[in-house]
Amino acid sequence: MATGDLAFTELNHNRIRAVESAFGPAGKPLAAPGRVLVGEGRLVKRCRRRCKPKVFFLFSDVLVYGGVILSGRWYKNQKIIRLEDIQLEDLEDSMWMENHWLIRSPSKSFYVAADSPEEKRAWMDHIVDSRDRWLRAAAAAAPASTLAAAWIPDQASAVCMRCFARFTLGQRRHHCRGCGFLVCAACSRRRAVLRHIHRSDAQRVCRLCHTDRLLKQRSVEEEEDDDDYREVEQQQEEGGTMESDGDFQTEGWSSDMYLKQ
Repeated sequence: MATGDLAFTELNHNRIRAVESAFGPAGKPLAAPGRVLVGEGRLVKRCRRRCKPKVFFLFSDVLVYGGVILSGRWYKNQKIIRLEDIQLEDLEDSMWMENHWLIRSPSKSFYVAADSPEEKRAWMDHIVDSRDRWLRAAAAAAPASTLAAAWIPDQASAVCMRCFARFTLGQRRHHCRGCGFLVCAACSRRRAVLRHIHRSDAQRVCRLCHTDRLLKQRSVEEEEDDDDYREVEQQQEEGGTMESDGDFQTEGWSSDMYLKQ
């Protein structure tokens, strides 16, 4: 079942409600339009003084984790990281931790470890796949325009419209030149050339607009690669040869299966 189809099922709705209930009243609501609970499981998180077991929930757009209490029936200290902000770094086994990797984000970076190499690889692959799916969907939903975006007035929002950080005297408002949203400095560090504004000067843009442009550029490059591939195929049909590095195959992945039952 595709991730988009699962978003409308009662099973997915019940799963998300169960996670909300397990975090209790201190947790934030997790139900959102189109959000899918992709998988869940226990990982060991390396904290400042020692390693602690944590429960992780991978959704189609966010990664949620927290501490485990009462034999796993209840969770505490809920943390939410948007997938668009996550970068993963694979790490080799060391004397102090095996099957571990680094999760990076603007707000927090930390080490986690799985029980086995297979579980580690499953987690990393699912996180990357879910993040890429979300970024593609977000880019497709963002309207392309050759007109300058209308800027949201400063007084219209007291928080960043991307990360929801509150604006203060030290946390100034900025405008994304791509969408016109009010954003903080951290969410508008990126620059992109917007030809309807200037042919060569890079403009301040938010993360989402920057990602949108990268994905569109990648799509153009992939189309060019497809054209090259079709040309090679045509040459083969006409009697040409092409060297191969070996067979390549991918395993199927089902978005409605948990990573660890």
